[in-house]
Amino acid sequence: MSNIVAIVGRPNVGKSTLFNRLTESRQAIVDEASGVTRDRHYGKVDWNGKEFTLIDTGGYIKGSDDIFEEEIRKQVLIAIDEADLIIFVVDVTSGLTDLDQQVANVLRRSKKKIVLVSNKVDNSGRIPESSIFYRLGIANEIHHVSAISGSGTGELLDEIVANLDDNPVSEDQEDGLLKLAIVGRPNVGKSSLTNALLGKDQNIVTNIAGTTRDAVATRFNAFGFDMQIIDTAGLRKKTKVEEDIEFYSVMRSIRAIENADVCLLMIEANEGIMAQDLNVLNLAIKNKKGLVIVVNKWDIVEKESNTAKAYEEAIKQRIAPFTDVPIVFTSVIKKQRILKALEEVVKVYENRTRKIPTSKLNNVMLDVVAKNPPPAIKGKYIKIKFVNQLPTLAPTFVFYCNLPQYVKEPYKRFLENKIRENFDYTGVPIQIFMRKK
Repeated sequence: MSNIVAIVGRPNVGKSTLFNRLTESRQAIVDEASGVTRDRHYGKVDWNGKEFTLIDTGGYIKGSDDIFEEEIRKQVLIAIDEADLIIFVVDVTSGLTDLDQQVANVLRRSKKKIVLVSNKVDNSGRIPESSIFYRLGIANEIHHVSAISGSGTGELLDEIVANLDDNPVSEDQEDGLLKLAIVGRPNVGKSSLTNALLGKDQNIVTNIAGTTRDAVATRFNAFGFDMQIIDTAGLRKKTKVEEDIEFYSVMRSIRAIENADVCLLMIEANEGIMAQDLNVLNLAIKNKKGLVIVVNKWDIVEKESNTAKAYEEAIKQRIAPFTDVPIVFTSVIKKQRILKALEEVVKVYENRTRKIPTSKLNNVMLDVVAKNPPPAIKGKYIKIKFVNQLPTLAPTFVFYCNLPQYVKEPYKRFLENKIRENFDYTGVPIQIFMRKK
């Protein structure tokens, strides 16, 4: 099991900048506004052959009336509980504050090893100013760093790995795991689904839309499933992205879709599939990702004998022509059919990685072509001789023929439908190409 290191401190001292510097990524959103990091963020750090997991937390605020700041405080306490070592970040430009003292009091009670970091030490003249932080009484040494330039971070990493256990780190298998991105409009229940599956408050959940700002990846290994779940910020219309932070979050969600194997699109039952849902769906299709649609809050819909079937048909009309998509009706709050949604995700992942033997593919598809050949154009007949599946991540088929330029889109769609009829590719976009033999 990897060592876990948590970065904590009051808001806007540069914790996320330090996280990005140490993990060599742009994972955490960095903005001048305090309280930007709302959820715990995990990243891997490898220094001198020793690997550890780094957690970036929201700023610690005690006694605030702000609903988010209260939730951030809970997240920080969870991160402290999870950590083997804590990096306590203070800001040399602001000096010692009451909030720093409050954080120090919480850390003192945790009985964890603490590394005190004075951030924003952009020049040597600021080093003496950091001595005021000895008053906190939680560390014998202060590490002077500038997270934005990287100054002092090498010495900080040396100190961190020197204080971590030498237990051999188990091989990280996560690169070979199914990556599931939970996407959708704000406040349809994405974070609630993640929390329900994990059985703990991994993500902040309030009834205010747009609570999840960062895309947070978590390992899920239970009930026979093993995957990485990425809960994304809600994708909203660009006209509604007013804050810079919201813009970053939408971009992060788009990157999460790009990095995922399967996208689970959540929609709200009483609103149906809306224009922004279609944008998300088309984004997943454009990136050739597997797709499962989950209709959440199904428990509040008044039902008749065929309500679900009629609802499903209405969705398929909206998402046409790509209608071969599994649709699951759930209530995350009541934990109804959420494992059924994961079963569909696993099936779609298997479909996406399915490779058909070339001989079997040709036996089936050349027979289809013989019975329904492409229409002749200008008296010229198109003869398809051979079919091959390319070794790509998403299913891609190449049909070799004498006149590929004359094969029109409707016939390609016909071939795609026949592939779906004969081989299970539910929930997976298929690419068809014509090449000259």
